[in-house]
Amino acid sequence: MAGRGSRLRPHTLTIPKPLIPVAGKPIVHRLVSDIAKVLGEPITEVAFILGEPAFFGDDVVESLMELAAELGAKGSIYRQDQPLGTGHAIMSAKESLSGPAVIAYADTLIRADFDLDKSADSVIWVKQVDRPEAYGVVKLNVDSEIVELVEKPKEFISDLAVIGIYYFKDVSVLRNELQHVLDNDITNGGEYQINDGIKRMMEKGMKFVPGKVDEWMDCGNKNVTVETNQRMLGFLEREGENMISDSVTLENANIIEPCYIGENVVLKNTTVGPYVSIGDNTVLENSTVKNSIIQNESKIYNANLDNAMIGNYVVFNGNFESISIGDYSVLE
Repeated sequence: MAGRGSRLRPHTLTIPKPLIPVAGKPIVHRLVSDIAKVLGEPITEVAFILGEPAFFGDDVVESLMELAAELGAKGSIYRQDQPLGTGHAIMSAKESLSGPAVIAYADTLIRADFDLDKSADSVIWVKQVDRPEAYGVVKLNVDSEIVELVEKPKEFISDLAVIGIYYFKDVSVLRNELQHVLDNDITNGGEYQINDGIKRMMEKGMKFVPGKVDEWMDCGNKNVTVETNQRMLGFLEREGENMISDSVTLENANIIEPCYIGENVVLKNTTVGPYVSIGDNTVLENSTVKNSIIQNESKIYNANLDNAMIGNYVVFNGNFESISIGDYSVLE
């Protein structure tokens, strides 16, 4: 999670993208928790690979340590000092690369229910897609084992896209192969990539199999993050999760579920929903809001919002509709 999330600005100017809330919970918190459910066994350590301390500071570290503790695991923090690719990022945490491990990119969310094949050397998580030419995909043999990774194939290879989550029975094998990649300056586009380590493992006859997820949701930019929030709220509603705090104050207000509404939110002469997430201590007056994300400590007046994303400590008074406002902004 070392990237700056430039496609999600202005929201990522003040907070790292993996800590942006979706359905009331930071992206990385949801991702780690959902991976834990698929694994179905205790996790001993969660290692987070961050960027420079100036951006990923003490408050971020504290949040991540709390996440690890919730899983009964040790939390470890590593820093990628330069943006030199996925392989380089992973090797920033080489002290933690031993034994069975999952490696995941923290800007995506999943829904999955499959049995992890722990007899394989590695499981690459994939999602069936309509336009495989737009993704990196896996090539399978007759035994449904992965024999090749192909980036944006011009001819049909398969419709199983790599989503950026990997299981390794012994991740030290990947570590050793990535060390070879770094030592020999093997790059693609000027960066060291995880795929080059994986390809070396395949060349040595190691068994790779796909793990198919049911849903794969991106959080790359404002529009897709709002869409992911909508889909996640729908999943949580069907799973019976209570998403509306008991401390919400309603004054001539209406909530159309599914919605997530945090602690001490005030809704006055307002209709909220469907598919709205509202953070703690936010006030909405004389407004209609649907299919939107509003974070903590904000005040929204006289608004008609759809497909909107509003940060923390925002004051907004106006009749715009599809907006994206970062933290500490005032529009009156």
